[in-house]
Amino acid sequence: MQVIARKATRKSPVLTIFYQFNPWGNSIGGIQTVIRTFVKYAPPTFDIRLVGVGEQGSTPVHTWQERELEGRQIHFLSLFNLDERNVNFRSRSRIPHSVRYTAALLGRDYSSDFLHFHRIEPAALTRHWPGVKTLFIHNDIRQQMQTNHRNAMLWQQWPGAYYLFERALVGQFNHIYACNNAAVHLYQQLYPRLAARVQYYRNTVDKTVFYCPSLQEREQQRRLLSTRLNLAEQTRFVLFAGRLHPQKDPLLLVQAFAILPPELKVHLLIAGEGELQQELQEEIVKLNLQGQVTLLGKVNQPELAALYRLASVFVLTSAYEGLPLAVLEALASGTPVVSTRTGETPNFLSPASGELTTERTAEAVAAALMRVISSPEAYPSSACTEVARPYEAESVVQSVFADMWACWEGSLIGQAR
Repeated sequence: MQVIARKATRKSPVLTIFYQFNPWGNSIGGIQTVIRTFVKYAPPTFDIRLVGVGEQGSTPVHTWQERELEGRQIHFLSLFNLDERNVNFRSRSRIPHSVRYTAALLGRDYSSDFLHFHRIEPAALTRHWPGVKTLFIHNDIRQQMQTNHRNAMLWQQWPGAYYLFERALVGQFNHIYACNNAAVHLYQQLYPRLAARVQYYRNTVDKTVFYCPSLQEREQQRRLLSTRLNLAEQTRFVLFAGRLHPQKDPLLLVQAFAILPPELKVHLLIAGEGELQQELQEEIVKLNLQGQVTLLGKVNQPELAALYRLASVFVLTSAYEGLPLAVLEALASGTPVVSTRTGETPNFLSPASGELTTERTAEAVAAALMRVISSPEAYPSSACTEVARPYEAESVVQSVFADMWACWEGSLIGQAR
């Protein structure tokens, strides 16, 4: 059994992060980005360890490896390995990865000074592990449970079982961070004895990756992409980036796009993959949008950042969200946002940085898009970047680590006494 050395025998505090993903894989999802940002901006005084999943045929299982992630050395351990196609939506395992990941912790002890969990399921097997534990809540669980989409999440089929499961485990956490104020209030109401442990945590955007270009550069890149796609030079781009999943509801987006008048001369770029891809392709054909929509498939982070910098507007049609990173990334790139009224976005999007739809319908999304596309001067890049500034990764992440360091030093003082 491998056990991480305790602080009594180490000079640096150890943070272990638990989540079922391959940090060197192609996924650019929100939780994955949060974790990578945490690693990137972690102070050198911390020893960072990550318990994830590896790549089939090249990663040893249940063995700590020293590897580089986001420019710094970490210790990585794979609980099980997957090949790329099994991570892909087209070839899903009958056993959810969260269940398999949790089961792989059975009989193990990967405890450390600080432990970060980005799903609650693994905590079922870590209740007796020592360390300061933090649970990150990335979505409003009530909205997830209530969505009409059948495959939105595993627990949707048994909401009562989920709440019992959560209630049995949540008491072990010293901190519960939610990136959505509604989720903060919900957890404080559900667990009044734990209310002081529940805090609002800002999701972050990395300004070294997502930044605002000059107007000249934006126009140049827009024209280049128009030429590459054989479109008219004056074409402007509407961008969607995310999983093609019921939560993000890309079907609603293409239905809204079909309403836009042709004189707007806009083209829809959809970056991402997911289980709705075939249905989305069929909807595009049904609405006769083949020449007005490009499905880009999976894109990496630098490619996505470049798309934000040339788009005229970013659009999000989600049924539920926490604090969507894509919105922050677009704003940091100087690109205005059109979003449904979900998650934390209504609490920070300013009138000069984008539009919130009056309701979650194709007509309402189309109307908001028309306002932004028709009057770009009303949504200046400076207003967009100003909204994103409080969410800059370096300051937010280092503030969390400063609290952890104070906790660490306090425990050492307590031991000395």
